[in-house]
Amino acid sequence: MDRVLGRRTVLKGALAAGATLALPARALATEASASSLTRYERRVLGAASREASRVGNNLWRTDLIGIADFALPSSTPRLHFVNIEAGTVRSFLLAHGRGSDPAHSGWLQTFSNVPGSEATSRGAFLTCEWYTGKYGTSIRLKGLDDDNSNALDRAIVLHPAWYVDQSMINKWGKLGRSEGCFAMANADFNQALWHLSGGRLLFADRIGED
Repeated sequence: MDRVLGRRTVLKGALAAGATLALPARALATEASASSLTRYERRVLGAASREASRVGNNLWRTDLIGIADFALPSSTPRLHFVNIEAGTVRSFLLAHGRGSDPAHSGWLQTFSNVPGSEATSRGAFLTCEWYTGKYGTSIRLKGLDDDNSNALDRAIVLHPAWYVDQSMINKWGKLGRSEGCFAMANADFNQALWHLSGGRLLFADRIGED
């Protein structure tokens, strides 16, 4: 795998696959506009603005920022697509790594950047090109911080997964776990392909904590 991902490489997958994918007809998991943002959603909006400013020179698109809030349990939509200019927030279900939750409590316990840990990493990620892997079309991620610098070597990506589904929550009260990747519901993943790939920011941390 190339260590350096250029603009052409990052955008290549999105441009090549865009013509073959259709947006899902179903409604988004949750959506809040500027006029109806809760205190929590305003905190997410603030985090998106702050992190976009911090790593802005590494980004090629800033129209939408992804915020993964692992202060929330996996039963709650915690991957937020934030449009800073419009002041809107769209939220989706998101799984964390089994190494971050060994007892499978549904809550992320720890972050890790260690290869083989199967844990979720915190920090800013640059979304890169699309590729076809174990879970179908997925999005490569490049870590921009010391806490996630091994993302490429660890093959930490954003992908769809069968174990991210409301039926899992209904039965078990939580989602399944990934091997450290950011896993979304199959029905929602096209939203990431269309709106979060191609050189945008995905930031992961415990946003809900003071």
